[in-house]
Amino acid sequence: MAKVTTKDRATSDPADRKRVLESVQADGVQMVLLWFTDLEGHLKSFAITPWQLEDALNDGMGFDGSSITGFNAIEESDMVAIPDPTTYAVMPWREGETKTVRMICDIVTPDGKPYEGDPRHVLRRALERMRSMGFDTLNVGPELEYFLFKDSKGTEPLDEGGYFVQTTMDAATELRAETTRALEGMGIAIEYSHHEVGPSQHEIDMRYTDALAMADATITYRLIVKEIAAKNGCYATFMPKPIFGENGSGMHIHQSLFRGERNGFFDASDKYHLSKEAKGFIAGQLKHARELSAIFAQWVNSYKRLVPGYEAPVYVAWSQRNRSALIRIPLYKPGSEEGTRAEFRSPDPACNPYLAFACLLHAGLEGIENNYQLPAPMETNLYHLSPKEREERGIVSLPETLGEAIEELSHSRLMQKALGNHIFDNYINLKRKEWDDYRVQLTDWEMKRYLPTL
Repeated sequence: MAKVTTKDRATSDPADRKRVLESVQADGVQMVLLWFTDLEGHLKSFAITPWQLEDALNDGMGFDGSSITGFNAIEESDMVAIPDPTTYAVMPWREGETKTVRMICDIVTPDGKPYEGDPRHVLRRALERMRSMGFDTLNVGPELEYFLFKDSKGTEPLDEGGYFVQTTMDAATELRAETTRALEGMGIAIEYSHHEVGPSQHEIDMRYTDALAMADATITYRLIVKEIAAKNGCYATFMPKPIFGENGSGMHIHQSLFRGERNGFFDASDKYHLSKEAKGFIAGQLKHARELSAIFAQWVNSYKRLVPGYEAPVYVAWSQRNRSALIRIPLYKPGSEEGTRAEFRSPDPACNPYLAFACLLHAGLEGIENNYQLPAPMETNLYHLSPKEREERGIVSLPETLGEAIEELSHSRLMQKALGNHIFDNYINLKRKEWDDYRVQLTDWEMKRYLPTL
């Protein structure tokens, strides 16, 4: 651990800190895990003993930020992790195991200022902008899909089941149930779970909640899914497209803005039951979708999923029923005004949720603030339109490669504002390097296709 001069750097309410310390005693906690993510959303963790927690809550724990992807260089690498007491949750455990809790941290500099390279801080800033515009809450409900394989060395599935299957073909029914119990035991509400379209592909859906809590829940979900799989002798992956010829794994993101208990997206008098603000929000996300792509689909492999024909929307349009559109508005049910929402359908579950939620929010708020006009919905299957027909309707597509997506991002003033200069520059450099590393590779496909004939 880095040595950082002590200073009262607390970022939370004293009453919340007191409650956590009492909970540690009452729960018989033996170890505390402190979590945060690097720039790409990889979970980072270190452990402290319960007697250190009070100091951690009040002053933080120092560490070397130069060893974290996207953080500071070595000459200015001292960072401080301060646990957020509202994220206290007991990890799944069995009798005889170490009883452990996890807490998610805010990262600050040694002088106690929020660190501009912390993805969680990026989302906090986006939520501050939202509140300055008169909204109280961004509710988010992501749907994460994943695959279960025999091991991490290949893609041998556990079953050949299909969408919503409930037969002996679905070998992971009990695995999903165990994962659901573990998540709910950590305070993450689950609405439902099921087998997805691909062989050995699954989905467990968390109940919507505010964006910061949901980003914390998302990184927790990914770890718990993997840990439960590993304990049962198999491997879970959130890789967007692990099997050629099969659907990839997506993370549809349901979003709505609330003022108190009132859904700011609902308008009973509108044809689509959408308020003016909802229309501006959707228009903003459509307008900036290409700039956003490198955030919600950040890997080379992400763009193997974003191709026509495999349920991953690639065309920038919105609709009420049409699942080939980038944004879908689930149909309004009388008496369910709070359920009015926009479903953004192209992200994948391997993105950094803090950055994805923050950038989607900024794009939506930009549309509200600047009164963007929502185009007409596209109710026809966009995959069935010719390129000329899409052009005539003004429908553009998302970037086709990570390289194209990074170039779009690099010219985006809005994304620079959303991410801040530190993350914006580091993220682009990091992803350009990934793209360059990939594009110079010789693939097995090339060797088989060209070597015998050229």
